[in-house]
Amino acid sequence: MDFHIRDARPIWQQLSEQLKLRIVTGYYAPGSRFPAVRELAAEAGVNPNTMQRSLTQLESEGLLITNRTVGRTVTTDEATLNAIRSALARKETGEYLEAMGRLGYSRKECAEMITEGEEQ
Repeated sequence: MDFHIRDARPIWQQLSEQLKLRIVTGYYAPGSRFPAVRELAAEAGVNPNTMQRSLTQLESEGLLITNRTVGRTVTTDEATLNAIRSALARKETGEYLEAMGRLGYSRKECAEMITEGEEQ
């Protein structure tokens, strides 16, 4: 899976967001060993220190657990995973509604569009 650095925000934040998405969607399964910093840095084409900062952020959010003998693993705490997944969904929904509002659509019209899309 490729990393995408797109905007002016700090690279470590963008990497952290992309890794968070991978974790909550199951790309990295709960309890599984997480790739090493250097491996991820090479994959992303960034300095290992930048990737380390991203992983430190994920640890502070409770998504990664560091064990000296095993390395990093993905949390098995379903409550944490679900809470972060829900927060990401709410953020995406808000951005969608904001963009649609700029196009002149009401929330009701947006809901109708979604319902229509589900029926197709």
